[in-house]
Amino acid sequence: MTDLTPAQLQELRRDLLELQDEIDRILVLTREGVRPVDLEEPIGRLTRMDALQLQSLARANRSSLEVRKKQVRAALAAMESGGAYGLCRRCEETIAFRRLKARPETPFCVHCQESLESRV
Repeated sequence: MTDLTPAQLQELRRDLLELQDEIDRILVLTREGVRPVDLEEPIGRLTRMDALQLQSLARANRSSLEVRKKQVRAALAAMESGGAYGLCRRCEETIAFRRLKARPETPFCVHCQESLESRV
């Protein structure tokens, strides 16, 4: 059970829904950037290399957004089911409200997140 009040949960739910909408908008806007680069197009070699590099960056950004979108969905599902929203998936301690305000989809408390990132 988390230490979040009903008002805080409601505020975080709104944040999650807004974040979900924002991610969906960005994914729509960046769809064009990941389309295949036409290697037969009569452009210079450097321009083609730039296009391929931009495409690679766009794919990486979209992949990151897709992961974040899954986290948002999981957070909303946990919230709707009265489940473990606001509890760290690693240590099962309560995630601070300030952290949830910054990243409402986060599945980890600050300590566990730092520990996971230091392993990479």
